[in-house]
Amino acid sequence: MTQKATRRRGRVLLRPLTLVASVALALSACGAPAAAPPGQSGSAAAGGGGGKVVIGVGGQTLLTYLPTTLAQQLGYYKDEGVDVELQDLQGGSKALTAMIGGSTNVTSGYYEHTIQMQAKNQQIKAFVDMGQSSGLALLVAPKNEGQIKSIADLKGKNVGVTAPGSSTDMFVKFLLAKNNMQQTDAAVSAIGAGSSAVAAVEQGQVDAAVMLEPDVSVLTKRIGHNPVVLEDVRTSEGLKEVFATDSWPSACLYAKTEWLNQNKDTAAKLAKAIKRTLEYINGHSGAEIAAKMPESFAGGDKDLYAKVIEDLKKTLSKDGTFTDDGVQAVLKTQQVANPDVGNKEIKLADTYTNDLVK
Repeated sequence: MTQKATRRRGRVLLRPLTLVASVALALSACGAPAAAPPGQSGSAAAGGGGGKVVIGVGGQTLLTYLPTTLAQQLGYYKDEGVDVELQDLQGGSKALTAMIGGSTNVTSGYYEHTIQMQAKNQQIKAFVDMGQSSGLALLVAPKNEGQIKSIADLKGKNVGVTAPGSSTDMFVKFLLAKNNMQQTDAAVSAIGAGSSAVAAVEQGQVDAAVMLEPDVSVLTKRIGHNPVVLEDVRTSEGLKEVFATDSWPSACLYAKTEWLNQNKDTAAKLAKAIKRTLEYINGHSGAEIAAKMPESFAGGDKDLYAKVIEDLKKTLSKDGTFTDDGVQAVLKTQQVANPDVGNKEIKLADTYTNDLVK
């Protein structure tokens, strides 16, 4: 066993928490749709010109999108003069599709979607960053502990992802390429997230899997020990090791570029509300934050929910801005892992802006 493999085998997860399964709601595919649906005349089509702004959230109870809901709970959207409706669409791709189709104005989703959609000649732009990490961990299924000790050992194996084309799938493909392997060396299977993902890993339906919190903690409780971790980008150490950066923008607010151009004042107010929320998170404990969130999000155990939030704080942006290194890191991941992006010319300046969050 190599020194790296030995270190991986002994890696301790970030405070494994015994969250009840009810918190582990499903995260649908984070990938972009193959093509935008036909235009729709949904209730959000008018934009935000003084009316209601509809934000589609890619899984509202997922911790990665906590700032979007917390901003509403704190009254910050209203303070800024924006009437916001949050729609829980239980998946990044669903939230993106809803926005492209016109039934929402803004998406609380992953930054990488802006790159994916530019590659499809559809312009969307992120305007406030919430997450500095995708929050992913590549774990070994209990049945293969002792057999799979490195990325190389995934050759010929079946790796669980939320769905093909999702962020979890892209993570697998990137890691294979990074280790001089072909993307076809390991198969991927859709296991969703939440209870379905936990069951798939626990029961050995897959050999390994890419998972997010709180699923990792639920799995830890069920198998009675820390899963073996091959790669973990929930920590700054992991980010630097995998992506060679301190920041990998993930959860953010983005919208069609056309909508942003027509509603700059409204978008700026949304950005300011999120920035204020990030500042609130940075200055308050997990318990204080948990007390502000909808009670149902805690899954019946606020103490555990508070601990998870305390860990989450380490992966959040402090000021809502995107960094050059961060967006470059996301682009590199897409170029390696996503054939739809590949060698296409991507103008990163058109995928995000910091102007509205200042």
